[in-house]
Amino acid sequence: MTTAPWRDPALPAATRVDDLLSRMTLEEKTAQLYGVWVGAATDGAGVAPLQSEMASAYDWDELITRGLGQLTRSFGTAPVDPALGAQALARAQRRIAEAGRFGIPAVAHEECLAGFTAWRATAYPVPLAWGAAFDPALVEELGRRIGEDLRSVGVHQGLAPVLDVVRDLRWGRVEETIGEDPYLVGTVATAYVRGLESAGIVATLKHFAGYAASAGARNLAPVRAGVRELADVTLPPFEMALREGGARSVMAAYNDTDGVPASADPYLLTELLREEWGFTGTVVSDYFGVGFLQSLHRVAGSEAEAAHKALEAGIDVELPTLKCYGEPLVAAVRAGTVPESLIDRAARRVLLQKCELGLLDEDWRPETGRPVDLDSAGNRALARRLAEESVVLLDNADGVLPLAPDTRIAVVGPRAHDPLAMLGCYSFPSHVLAHHPGVPTGVDIPTVLDALRAELPDAKVTFARGCEVSEPDRSGFEEAVARAAEADVCVAVLGDRAGLFGRGTSGEGCDVADLGLPGVQGELLDALVATGVPVVLVLLTGRPYALGRWQDRLGGVVQAFFPGEEGGPALAGVLSGRVGPSGRLPVSVPRDPGGQPWTYLQPPLGLAGEVSNLDPTPLYPFGHGRSYTSFDWEAAEVPEAEIATDGSYDVSVTVRNTGERAGAEVVQLYLHDPVASVTRPDVRLIGYRRLELAAGEARRVTFRFHADLSAFTDRTGTRIVEPGALELRLGASSADVRHTARLNLTGPVRHPGTDRRLHCETEVEPAS
Repeated sequence: MTTAPWRDPALPAATRVDDLLSRMTLEEKTAQLYGVWVGAATDGAGVAPLQSEMASAYDWDELITRGLGQLTRSFGTAPVDPALGAQALARAQRRIAEAGRFGIPAVAHEECLAGFTAWRATAYPVPLAWGAAFDPALVEELGRRIGEDLRSVGVHQGLAPVLDVVRDLRWGRVEETIGEDPYLVGTVATAYVRGLESAGIVATLKHFAGYAASAGARNLAPVRAGVRELADVTLPPFEMALREGGARSVMAAYNDTDGVPASADPYLLTELLREEWGFTGTVVSDYFGVGFLQSLHRVAGSEAEAAHKALEAGIDVELPTLKCYGEPLVAAVRAGTVPESLIDRAARRVLLQKCELGLLDEDWRPETGRPVDLDSAGNRALARRLAEESVVLLDNADGVLPLAPDTRIAVVGPRAHDPLAMLGCYSFPSHVLAHHPGVPTGVDIPTVLDALRAELPDAKVTFARGCEVSEPDRSGFEEAVARAAEADVCVAVLGDRAGLFGRGTSGEGCDVADLGLPGVQGELLDALVATGVPVVLVLLTGRPYALGRWQDRLGGVVQAFFPGEEGGPALAGVLSGRVGPSGRLPVSVPRDPGGQPWTYLQPPLGLAGEVSNLDPTPLYPFGHGRSYTSFDWEAAEVPEAEIATDGSYDVSVTVRNTGERAGAEVVQLYLHDPVASVTRPDVRLIGYRRLELAAGEARRVTFRFHADLSAFTDRTGTRIVEPGALELRLGASSADVRHTARLNLTGPVRHPGTDRRLHCETEVEPAS
């Protein structure tokens, strides 16, 4: 028996795919370009389509005779036991392979924003918490573990991470982002990509590009960002995650920028992504994004025209269904209005990726029969560590924290005793179980109240809810105030309820008009403060909220961004002092609710000044975070240095833990450009390093600055390194500068290419 060339694993992938394409009909090639939304049956009996919105009617058994590109969310659609779900997915894959002429299974994809979005899978901290940890190595381990869980049940592609840089804190999806700085977003997301890809999972970068810069912070609103904002803020994280992380897929964003929808933008998806950056993987649509070209953007008059525009721009796969890339596209090719060469181009990319995944091999078999544990002890330990590292101590002015082990504590607030307070909108319990009342969460999620009682068994802990998250009912205030008045300290646990499309206070489609605490929680906090008992504010949120109203009135302020299933014990550990707080703010905390939109990446006119009565200066700046120990920073005095516009320079600082307990300091390196040919941010992050230090220990960290890190986009849209003066500022936050090194770049203006340095290398060594 002679094996067809496309089945021969000894041949190059390109040769195999070219041979396969030459044998396929138009319908078979097109079938590789769409997905079908499915859900695993709870008894493991099979996979059946459960979604009909934006999808054409089809017969499953007839459809799969042509083959199938993708299976959409077998696990993330309804609560199904993971082992049974794996069996159902494997059975469906065998049916797909047996039904088609070529025996090619589908790529199964799932959401994995803060863990595998499946029932009984570990719910990790949200990406904003990853940013707060400032620990890419830990996030890489997170990506690897999530990837291994996906692989264990037969999933091939993960729709994560989100690389959108926050531009307006009122946007509902802030919780899904890593922060407001492109360097932090890029380095942390790249680490996650490396972890996911190391497990054999195709990482999908989203949302490409500009989605977070929507007008008025409204979900899926137009973007009016300029060329330089896109080039210098929006795009660098994607470039880093592709070049240094090895991501194999990109998801086109929903938004339009200056009138051009991303899903129909050949410059973005082909010229920049493929021709300039050299990307060779697959581009997938966001869910229903191709159809939205007709229904929302109105740049297409039919489903076939929408398919044509998306294919021509560079979208290879329509997700999650076959609304446009199914029969409408085939008919358009038959009619001669869409060239078949576009089908061939996209199908070739899809099949090359399937070849990489082993799905074209003759010995391919779906994985079944292995034990499935998606919430292992190792997973929970990692979730705990990441949660602990991400908790930010914003203030402890009165030294109320850590709490005494035998004190009287009143725990108050709507987030104190609700497991869902720990989870973001893309966790399975928040995302899916809201539609399945009565089904248990599937994982153990201790609340702050339960965790604090376990953490401090000798303390007298009382509880009152006080109010709901967003409802106007104040009837619980009296009991809450009474509990606080009886205590030595009140722990007020306030914040968000994650949800979708207005069903929560944070999450996709849950945008807000201002940054006041939701509902009457601010009034509850006022009432608690008025008792005179020290109040420690604990925030469990998906975005920062304005806290200027309580400045200097609170005993302590602790911020946690949806810290996951182990968030309760992590917070309890910080409150008790067992865990030293070490998180740093990935987003600024505003002073006033209406002082937005604002992030710290402001040119001079974006800062406070005498020409306006509005002061946008945040209450707590980007990078801020306190500790239970103290640190001394020692930097050698160096004269002003000169380097060429393609040169490098080392700047070092020694950090010593001068306190009596272990702790972590995050050393941050910022760039200040005093004079440039276009306005530049006053400061921007270009490097950082987290240092874990025992009491009395000192370590020296060296940042290897390269002139490429000063590059920006000039008036012509060209990226340049410009000669002139620079300042490298070593700080504990964007506003807390400890040491400054002054440089002068000399030589001609330089135009760095796509091989330019994207991150600042660091080296850590012991110091005497």
